[in-house]
Amino acid sequence: MATGTIAKMIEDKGFGFITPAEGGEKDLFFHARSVIGDVIFDDMREGDAVTFEVEDGPKGPAAVDVAKSDAPAPAAEEVAEAPATEEAPAEEAAEEAAPEATEEETA
Repeated sequence: MATGTIAKMIEDKGFGFITPAEGGEKDLFFHARSVIGDVIFDDMREGDAVTFEVEDGPKGPAAVDVAKSDAPAPAAEEVAEAPATEEAPAEEAAEEAAPEATEEETA
């Protein structure tokens, strides 16, 4: 059984596309009738983790026996730490250029 993430849902037409976790160059078509398990097609959302089988369809490989996975969907992009603002490096540079006076210098 393969795993992947729902990439696109076309609810009004009753189909969608899955991005395979491994071994797929392009997204796989799946039809609402291919959804199995406790979840119905209308309850599936883009980004949901799914399991499925691959079969040859009339227009190429297609996902069948699509079921929502218990595993969390992989993040599309890792969230990186926010870069420092332009003010922060300038403040640090100013502190390095003009060190604070010590108690001995002020006494």
